[in-house]
Amino acid sequence: MSLEKSTKFKNIFFDFDGVLAESVNAKTEAFRELYLSYGKEIADKVVDHHINHGGVSRFEKFKIYHNQFLGVDLLQEGVNILAQKFSDLVLEKVINSEEVKGSVDFLNKYHKSVKFWVITGTPTDEMNIIAKARQIEDYFIGIYGSPKNKKYWTEFLIEKHDLKREEILFLGDATTDYEAAQFSKLHFALREHDENKSIFKDYKGLRFKDFLELNLAIENNLS
Repeated sequence: MSLEKSTKFKNIFFDFDGVLAESVNAKTEAFRELYLSYGKEIADKVVDHHINHGGVSRFEKFKIYHNQFLGVDLLQEGVNILAQKFSDLVLEKVINSEEVKGSVDFLNKYHKSVKFWVITGTPTDEMNIIAKARQIEDYFIGIYGSPKNKKYWTEFLIEKHDLKREEILFLGDATTDYEAAQFSKLHFALREHDENKSIFKDYKGLRFKDFLELNLAIENNLS
């Protein structure tokens, strides 16, 4: 059974980094670069936290890192300055990052029969720029990012579009994706890559390495 023939999934929520694009490492290295001036030990702590809390808004992470690692309560102005520096470092790299294998073909094949949305920790305005530059924006009914979190957006979309929870599949690679799917009682599929292997080592649910595997995974596990 392919996704197209399945009656189970009529809606898919996609995370972006690490799910549609191989862009996770670009953001990891941007966090390292921003905090390296405070020393390698601080930068390593920042990177470790970032990897283990994928999908959390960068605005929240800057507050956490300054408070926990530097003993500084960062004001909103400081958060905004760091966020702009971060965006300057990663935007072009994310736009030009490789697609997760088969993702664009998947979007092109199914977007007329299955409804697609993006739910991401990236700021909404920035994600719209990225989607437009990558020429994938027309595949999605909507793109939703920070400052609202993923649990907010799953519930918002379910209510706004009167979606049935059992007909929604959330494709994610981060703990925030999994937690949002659990919170809203949605099906979840984990996109595996090098940076999340240890985090999800005990995860027993649906997994896929690329979109060529996704239909097979759906058939074997959820059809």
